[in-house]
Amino acid sequence: MARIKLEFPEQVFCFQTRLAVRSTDLNRANHLGNDALISMLSEARVQLLSHHGIDEVGHHGVGILVTDLATVYQAEIYYPETLMFDVGVTDFNRYGGDFVFRVTRERDGAAVAQAKYGFVFFDYDEKQVTPMPDSFRLKFAA
Repeated sequence: MARIKLEFPEQVFCFQTRLAVRSTDLNRANHLGNDALISMLSEARVQLLSHHGIDEVGHHGVGILVTDLATVYQAEIYYPETLMFDVGVTDFNRYGGDFVFRVTRERDGAAVAQAKYGFVFFDYDEKQVTPMPDSFRLKFAA
């Protein structure tokens, strides 16, 4: 089976945050579980949006809906490591785009994971996809 390959240009990353691995993030093999990493990616995404003054569910019930996720794991991580999350927004279309992530270990910069979340804007009141607000596009379009 073919492996997923994710590569992102350096200039796509516009935000960085650090998150500590908690003991509750470990799986049965005693390293960071894939479910915990996905939760950390979500936290990094929310921090990026908050940094830019954006609420995931904004005005009039319109918000961001994640449509897909691809993750490439590159290293095992243990408690109590701290991870650096570089986050960017790219591949815009009429309704959404992609959040992209590069995750490294803080103490030595070792590659931990890369990920991509596809997203669309969604009207939660009307239960339908809606065009991306211009205000969002202008914050992140290069």
